[in-house]
Amino acid sequence: MQTVSVSLAANPYEIVISSGIFPQFGEYFKKWVPGARQAVVVTDTNVEPLYGMKIAEILADAGIANDLCVVEAGEESKCPEVAQMLWERLIECGADRKTVVVAVGGGVVGDLAGFVAATLNRGIPFIQVPTTLLAQVDSSVGGKTGINIPQGKNLVGAFWQPKGVLMDMTSLQTLDDRQYRAGLAEVVKYGVILDADFFAFLEQNISAVNARQEDVLARIIARSCELKAQIVIEDERETSGRRAILNYGHTFGHAVEKLCGFGTYLHGEAVGIGMSFAAKLAMKLEPEKKELQELSERQDALLEALHIPTQVPDLPRDAVLSAMLHDKKTENGTIRFVLPNRLGECVMKTVEGVESFI
Repeated sequence: MQTVSVSLAANPYEIVISSGIFPQFGEYFKKWVPGARQAVVVTDTNVEPLYGMKIAEILADAGIANDLCVVEAGEESKCPEVAQMLWERLIECGADRKTVVVAVGGGVVGDLAGFVAATLNRGIPFIQVPTTLLAQVDSSVGGKTGINIPQGKNLVGAFWQPKGVLMDMTSLQTLDDRQYRAGLAEVVKYGVILDADFFAFLEQNISAVNARQEDVLARIIARSCELKAQIVIEDERETSGRRAILNYGHTFGHAVEKLCGFGTYLHGEAVGIGMSFAAKLAMKLEPEKKELQELSERQDALLEALHIPTQVPDLPRDAVLSAMLHDKKTENGTIRFVLPNRLGECVMKTVEGVESFI
């Protein structure tokens, strides 16, 4: 078992990573939310029969009354209509300010359930039980919650830290191949933006990563969580700009998700495409910097070895530009990108005339 501490001044919590730890969830629930007697477990139609019902039963055995709320699997559920359905359902269940929302599933469930918890009664306790690799290494850590609207992804949301995060690696063995690889895109991202040695470790262990070898996965998950926690501690609410580097690949990636129709590309797949675009954009902006060419080539080679897409789909330039202008990092109508400076280091740059690079 490994524990990563997210040592925020106001809302510190721990991330517990292990294999076969689900049966202990009742103990962690009581530790993280002392005195709580009611929970609402939010999951989706894919995860309910695998882990959602199991977590509800574990809570019941621990003496915690709970209700199970199930949403349709897929990005389409991360919307205002489903959020309203959950608000109403929680009220029907008698939820008050001490009721705990438990999110069991991938990034969609975590973002949606976290947003509902952040907004009902101006905030109720929230625990994450991520069951996909993407959620374990990225979306369950850091307190960002949100939903999509037609104008863009995650444009409506709130910062709401969980009381704790429990990750059972056995859930990754039931993950389909595409979902697993989508999570790996975020793992590669951490190496590019923060840790060149971690990037090299991934390059050296491609076969083990593709085979879901548990000891390698444990190291990957723990290191990804450590790196993200480090940035979140420095800039919890994106006030200094430091946290923005976690959005490497996301400005263009979100545009791909939106324009192709949410769900056509999984989030991690779109981020892989966005990372490839960002590295090539950095090369074009600084053609004299040869190390950027090497970075771009190594990044694409690693992504492709992990079967993560890097090719930009054929999309109308004006539509891509319009979608990126709705990105949260845009300021005064100017698009800002997170771009690599060297392997293990990224910077935020304002890019004038970006349409010429699309």
